[in-house]
Amino acid sequence: MQGNPRGSAAWLAERGLLLFIALLVLVALGIFTTTRIVLALYTGMDSVPLSGWPRFLAVGVWFDVAVLCYLLVPFLLYEAAFGNRWRPAGWQRWVRYGVFWFVTAALLFNALAELLFWIEFETRFNFIAVDYLVYTREVIGNIRESYPVLPLLLAVAVLAALLTWALRGPLALAFSVRLARGARRHLLLAAILLPLASGLFANIDQMYGHGNNFVEELSGNGLFSFASAFRRNELDYERWYATMPQARADRILYDLGVERVPLSVVLKKRHSVPEAQEPTPDFLLRRPRHVVLITVESLSAEYLGVYGSRQGLTPRLDELARHGVQFDRVLATGTRTVRGLEALSLGTPPVPGQAIVRRPSNEHLITIGELLEHLGFATSFVYGGYGYFDNMNAYFAGNDYVTHDRTDFPKESVTFENVWGVADEVLFNNALPLLDKAGNNGKPFFMHIMTTSNHRPYTYPDGRIDIPSPGGREGAVKYTDFAIGQFIEQARRHPWFDDTLFVVIADHCASVSGKTELPVAKYHIPLILYGPKIVRPGHFSRLVSQIDVPPTIFAILGVEGDDHYFGNPVHEQELTGERAFVSNYQSLGYYKQDILTVLKPKRKIESFKIDPKTLEATPIPINETLRDEAIAYYQTASAAFKYRKLMAPGY
Repeated sequence: MQGNPRGSAAWLAERGLLLFIALLVLVALGIFTTTRIVLALYTGMDSVPLSGWPRFLAVGVWFDVAVLCYLLVPFLLYEAAFGNRWRPAGWQRWVRYGVFWFVTAALLFNALAELLFWIEFETRFNFIAVDYLVYTREVIGNIRESYPVLPLLLAVAVLAALLTWALRGPLALAFSVRLARGARRHLLLAAILLPLASGLFANIDQMYGHGNNFVEELSGNGLFSFASAFRRNELDYERWYATMPQARADRILYDLGVERVPLSVVLKKRHSVPEAQEPTPDFLLRRPRHVVLITVESLSAEYLGVYGSRQGLTPRLDELARHGVQFDRVLATGTRTVRGLEALSLGTPPVPGQAIVRRPSNEHLITIGELLEHLGFATSFVYGGYGYFDNMNAYFAGNDYVTHDRTDFPKESVTFENVWGVADEVLFNNALPLLDKAGNNGKPFFMHIMTTSNHRPYTYPDGRIDIPSPGGREGAVKYTDFAIGQFIEQARRHPWFDDTLFVVIADHCASVSGKTELPVAKYHIPLILYGPKIVRPGHFSRLVSQIDVPPTIFAILGVEGDDHYFGNPVHEQELTGERAFVSNYQSLGYYKQDILTVLKPKRKIESFKIDPKTLEATPIPINETLRDEAIAYYQTASAAFKYRKLMAPGY
């Protein structure tokens, strides 16, 4: 029988097995495994040691099989739908060839997408990939401007065709197999039981536990991770994370110096003195009348010369830092722009799941714009891209900011743009007249500017810097530096300049990949306060979180409002203590005393000792005090939004 193909086919037919589906499974497993190996080799042996290969290959097959349990359902139903009388028909033979080619091409396309996603984020598909399905215009345009799309698609189609041709013999044999009696019922039963079994026994949490984040990510399957991220788009803190009685959480925050109104009725709001009587920061020469907050896309601190870079990419920002206040240890709260905007506008620790910027019922919160507008400020948000992206316009407009995006800029002013947004110099050129208008109205103003040029496809106008466009990350950083420097120089000629504090900070880092899930070093961002007649040049060396920026702005302005936030003014840290918050969509980190406490779904808690010099993490037993502080912050922040306790006064 071994030497007789037709005898083998008969043997298979007797058992109702379908070679067509078996070949699909083998091709899929081959593509999944090859993808995993390519990603590991791209990452490098330093990050993915050989000792981790058996683990991610073995666990990877488990997730691949779990995915196939779903992917096979339509093919099982198809095979069950046609009896043996129809199976030899010529049209079915060509349909099956076409289906096999299409499925192979789709799997290869997914592998290519995973590779490009890994190059950008060094992780499997996650919430970012889910978000990208919503904003197809920007994402597709970004891909078209960043990669040779047509040659890549042609390569996928040709490779799929070659695989189909190479397997034409086994496929022809598979097409001739006749179903055994009763096999159609078995196929229908399999179409029901396989996805049920996968759903019951395969869980995204099975990826984790190795200790090396790269090995854990490689253990997964991109399609499985994508589906899991889609399901966990929002995570209810009370259901998934460690909790404590709210009265106890309020007491902990009260003792930590958090001034906002407690959620429970056990404690009264802390009595605070008028802002005019509050101590001012040592670096403050006098209070500003206006504030311009510039949030720079994806700017890691490591790219700036004043933070140790020797690439010479940021001469203008370095100059601002030397003549302003440079904050040495600032950590972003997350890995996406919306998470940075959440922290910088709302001053709250990151809630699990989607950022508040993208959630419903996020109007009239205690944002900087909402509170300052009620104090008579002209408040605005200016973005170089399309403001509907990530719900930015709706969020800021719902919180009393006047919003402006690329669609509001005069066409003649847009001298350069790509799919992600106008060039940063165009953004700043359009911001200047808006600032003039606000200044001429006699009102103090607060403007939040969000840049876009430091983002793939990394294109910008020619002749501005010595790195031709597209210049990759380094070129985009240097161009953004140029645009910010030019904006400041132009602003010097305006009457409101001497009364304005410029705050320059990143939304998040360029990359957050590392051997641990929350690598602290990958959350280090720059923060510079600049105003020649407002601040005294110097360094601020204590640990600062993004959520401390809103209350610090209120404290510097000398107006009421800093007591609404979970963050604290930076100059009050001697009383409240240094701490920071880092997160991805599921893991919530609390960094204090060189210890990172991580809250995870299913009420799991981990703890790591962070080397103060290298920022490398080493697992340690859980510190109960820091654990309770982490729970108090994150539980209360999540509950405050859920139960509408982040609303501005009067709402």
